[in-house]
Amino acid sequence: MASKKYLLLAGVFCLLTSYGFSQRVGASYDVKDSSVVPNKRMPQHTEFLNGTYNFPAKPRNQWEIGLKLGMMNVSGDIPSQLAFPSGGIHVRKAFGYIFSMRLEYMYGTAKGRTFNPAENYGKNPAWSYPGGYSAPWRDNAGNIVSWQLLYGGNPNTPRQVVYYNYKTKAHELTLEGIVTLNNIRFHKSKTGYNFYAIAGVGAMIYDTKVNALDEGLSKYNFESFVTQNSVYKKRKDTYKQLKDNMDDSYETSAENQGPRRPKLFSKTFKPSGTVGVGVAFKLSNRINLAIEDRQTFIKDDLLDGQRWQEHAYGDAVLTRDYDSYNYATIGLNFNLGAKSVEPLWWLNPLDYAYSEIRNPRLMRLPKPVLPDSDGDGITDQFDQEQTPAGCPVDSHGVTKDTDGDGVPDCKDKELITPTYCQPVDADGIGKCPCPEGCVGVGVKEVPKTCSELMGSLPPVNFKAGTNKLNDDAMAVLSTVAAKLRNNPGCKVVVIGYCSSSKKEQQLSWDHVNAVINYMVDKEGISAERFIFNYGQEGGDCNTVDLRAAGEGEDGPNTVEPPHPNLRKKN
Repeated sequence: MASKKYLLLAGVFCLLTSYGFSQRVGASYDVKDSSVVPNKRMPQHTEFLNGTYNFPAKPRNQWEIGLKLGMMNVSGDIPSQLAFPSGGIHVRKAFGYIFSMRLEYMYGTAKGRTFNPAENYGKNPAWSYPGGYSAPWRDNAGNIVSWQLLYGGNPNTPRQVVYYNYKTKAHELTLEGIVTLNNIRFHKSKTGYNFYAIAGVGAMIYDTKVNALDEGLSKYNFESFVTQNSVYKKRKDTYKQLKDNMDDSYETSAENQGPRRPKLFSKTFKPSGTVGVGVAFKLSNRINLAIEDRQTFIKDDLLDGQRWQEHAYGDAVLTRDYDSYNYATIGLNFNLGAKSVEPLWWLNPLDYAYSEIRNPRLMRLPKPVLPDSDGDGITDQFDQEQTPAGCPVDSHGVTKDTDGDGVPDCKDKELITPTYCQPVDADGIGKCPCPEGCVGVGVKEVPKTCSELMGSLPPVNFKAGTNKLNDDAMAVLSTVAAKLRNNPGCKVVVIGYCSSSKKEQQLSWDHVNAVINYMVDKEGISAERFIFNYGQEGGDCNTVDLRAAGEGEDGPNTVEPPHPNLRKKN
């Protein structure tokens, strides 16, 4: 029967193990959360948050209450059978991530029955006192004779036999230490199952009875309903014949320690020691299912009501072994507690350390030191040249040269030198050619205007009713951008036409805005070099004209749209 019990538990274990591996593993609690830290550990929590202490305070964690059902089996002189009910309740609290303690009460019922007949039962009062069975007797030569022969019976009549049986009811209270075996994990935050080992001490009381009498309180005549051909041969047949012919009264007190041992509630009282193992499967953060197997040891040989061993050639012999009993259970555990994290045996203490290494939040990192050899404000890893002291640079650490004459601005005495006056001397001063018609040496050249330098600029055409630049328009603007780069001192007026309606005014603004944005975003020309001019008369509504600004001419480079909420076609 015990083998069937373990087979059943193994099947349930395999099923729940597959469930536990499929559970989604979540993250642990937030170590910055002060609400889960008890007041007595708040100073450590404060120091930790301030960076003056390396370890976070241990959080307040929930209590576990558990209910369980199962089977109790006695390991003694008589083979055990399945018996119900057995169960218990416990309360458990963690003292760390590995160790916790549990106070547990268990109630159990155990049964057992032999399949071999016994004859040397005379020293067991459950079978030999009045109303039970007579003990075997010996003749003067020491040979065993049956009571029938002793009192004049037929010498061929076989001696009486009995089949030992018992029913034990036990109550146990145990304080247990539990060691969690798998919550410290290096490759995931948490797990959906939990293995643990159990060891504890406690006390138990028990009462054992045997089924020696039938319903009429007469002793059983086992030989009348157990056929001889089944004895010692077919165990199942023997059990069946005993079950069919015996009641379930268990009316006779089994042998016990009597007044020599302490009693509690008129039952035998014994100290106990317990060891066991278990596995729990997380169903949620509040509920888990646990399977356990515990073995309890007491210094007593009468849990099964029998301490005399049959001897083939004499009387019953006293055994020297002690009985123990086993609880195999399955139960539900509930985590209770507000403003508390899960019981610590479900949490991985490495979770905080790994998360802090991966994504630092509380780690004290040293201030980065980024070298800048030339002191231009661009670190060496991004600096493309060693710049002389005091020279302004661009984002790549390259000295600025506004007019592109090869002389950096910090040394250029003529900051903007027209292209036609280049190349320049070491001071950045250009040599402009003599104007047409000048005579003699030393005649001062009259500089050209931006209109002369840039010439006539081509218009930009849009498809009717839209403000999207096509490929031709982009090619035109690339040409204009080249001229602007060659003439850094010049500006361009961007002119849009038509203003007879709100739609025309907004479309004119959109055209001018599209041109300037393209020149700034795509060609890299500064927005300061454009003058925004829209809604003019005398031109094509789908055309934008460009011209070089006259000397002293100025205007805004951006204007608020006249009708921004007007629906328009892109």
